[in-house]
Amino acid sequence: MRYYLLLLLLFVSVIINAQNTAIGTNEKLTFSASYNMSGLLTELAQVTMETSEVKTSTSTLLKLKCTAATYSKWDSFFKIRDLYESYVSPKTLTPYLYKRDISEGGYEKFMQYKFKHKTNSIESIKRKKRGDGSTWEEKKKFNISATTKDLVSTIYNIRNLDIHKATPGDNQVFKVVFDNEEFLINVKYLSKETINTSIGKKECYKLAISIKNSSVLKGNNDNLLWLTADANKIPVLAKFKIPVGNGELKIVSATGLKN
Repeated sequence: MRYYLLLLLLFVSVIINAQNTAIGTNEKLTFSASYNMSGLLTELAQVTMETSEVKTSTSTLLKLKCTAATYSKWDSFFKIRDLYESYVSPKTLTPYLYKRDISEGGYEKFMQYKFKHKTNSIESIKRKKRGDGSTWEEKKKFNISATTKDLVSTIYNIRNLDIHKATPGDNQVFKVVFDNEEFLINVKYLSKETINTSIGKKECYKLAISIKNSSVLKGNNDNLLWLTADANKIPVLAKFKIPVGNGELKIVSATGLKN
């Protein structure tokens, strides 16, 4: 269960410095997260994705905020309260600051990245809570590729891709940084498919997602994402298979859309 938000973000980790035509400044997407328990998909948590405008002394940024929380009736089983934030350029969605603050079943961790695009590097802070209650902290600087982004900003970047130009079978590999490591994400376009969702019947782009040199996702074309085939490209459904089972993420509501 602790990987729900991570998996959603990995499902949509296509990276490109395109002009932002799909993301507004007051958008809110809400999802339900389900996991296969004893053969039945059971709703366990809620994931939200929100955008807002933030003014600094020198510029205006777009704040991308993602949260994950188990429903209260499941808190005694495995309580999740996760927060992910990325501060990006409103025009290109290029990230400048990323924060991750998670609390999962008693496990607590904080990560922060400051992107230094002129040098293609990141200044990182990692902070963990030890079993005795004390805090361990590590500061690190490391190089990244010119196109590497954090998980949060990538989920919004994919929605600016010209997916309508792709043909079935087309695939690309892109880079995402997570826990101070770069991961290669392979995204394959499968087809268009119309599905029923909580926000209506939607024609969607169907994508298959895999991670190179990682065992997080299992199977061949078993990890799937559906994006609405319109100007907003909203993620409305994701199905994933991991070493300990499988689950789904479904859209519940979508407000403040740009288009």
